[in-house]
Amino acid sequence: MDLTLPVTLIPSNQVLDLAAKTGVLLLAGLLAYVLTRTLLVRAAHAFARHTRGGFDDMLMEAGVFSRAALLAPAPVLFWGLEIFAGLKGVLDNAIYAYIAVSVVMILTKVLDALSQLYQTFDVSNRRPIKGYVQLVKLFIYILGAISVVAVLLGQSPWGLISGIGAMTAVLMLVFRDTILSLVASIQISANDLLHTGDWIEMPAMGADGSVVDIALNTVKIQNWDMTITAIPTYKFMDTPFKNWESMAQSGGRRVKRAIMIDQSSIRFADDALKERLKKVQHLAPYIEQRQKEIDEANARSDADPASPLNGRRMTNIGLFRRYALEYLRSHPKIRQDMTLLVRQLQPQADDGLPLEIYCFTNETAWALHEDIKSDIMDHLLAALPEFHLRAYQRNALVDARDRD
Repeated sequence: MDLTLPVTLIPSNQVLDLAAKTGVLLLAGLLAYVLTRTLLVRAAHAFARHTRGGFDDMLMEAGVFSRAALLAPAPVLFWGLEIFAGLKGVLDNAIYAYIAVSVVMILTKVLDALSQLYQTFDVSNRRPIKGYVQLVKLFIYILGAISVVAVLLGQSPWGLISGIGAMTAVLMLVFRDTILSLVASIQISANDLLHTGDWIEMPAMGADGSVVDIALNTVKIQNWDMTITAIPTYKFMDTPFKNWESMAQSGGRRVKRAIMIDQSSIRFADDALKERLKKVQHLAPYIEQRQKEIDEANARSDADPASPLNGRRMTNIGLFRRYALEYLRSHPKIRQDMTLLVRQLQPQADDGLPLEIYCFTNETAWALHEDIKSDIMDHLLAALPEFHLRAYQRNALVDARDRD
């Protein structure tokens, strides 16, 4: 007895005819998109040039008109379904799904333009709406996804939503971490927080290294000791972390180091010290100009030169601070277009007077940066005795002759 079920095969000529018609229709839709996009964008540019308002420019920058051209193929495709017999049942639902996706993409770009317009108002600094815009986008994405699935399945979206609602509790319980990671992935991508190859630091998770893989559930980080730390993706939304990539892209890496000055070595600069320091190229112009200003100020105030406490005087630490600043300004490895400071900090108990060096090197690679930073600190520490200054060392014995 033959139990083989009969199989209905579509003749090969009908398959080729169906494929050819579909190809022609898709090509016509692509041509409609390209022409519409070109004409629409050019017309929008021309209109924006003749208007004073800035919102049309924001629509252009957000790409709303380019996205609007995505709707152009839909009428062409529907028109083609009426011409080519046999395609209506095949592509009808697919076109509706395409329209739903296009509308979602257009709406998100319109929201970007509206958000940019809101930022032009002063109230945006006090009441930012970026989080609300992202929430609305998420809602639009969810509705769009439900609409596409419902159209492709030939069902009502409301019936699909009610079915999803009944399973929400079970899904949240079973796939809690996955759902949290999915939402976190969307937030990370939307805010441009993390990329493969970025150097990140997350002390709470013991991670300090380069991102080697970003998956749905985990982000793998290769630490500088060559170990691997796997962090759940959703942790990046509730755990503080530092991304150093913007530092690398800026071309400058910060130096923030303090030299602890023994406060007992701070004194007024006498004539002998000033004369000797005038031989220093970085200091000579400053000392002459500064001395002239001080002499004029003391003359106006009729200061008695019998005591250095009368009137204004230069100090050895002030001269050293100026020397350090000029040294950094002339250093070829220091960025002059970024913050550059040499400043005193609040002294701590038994720690001396901190003189902080704050600048940026033009090398961001770790080894090169550390080498430049060490060279600078070596030089400044070695220069201290030239100013009759000493670096502070707790519990260190200092020769009494050094205090004279």
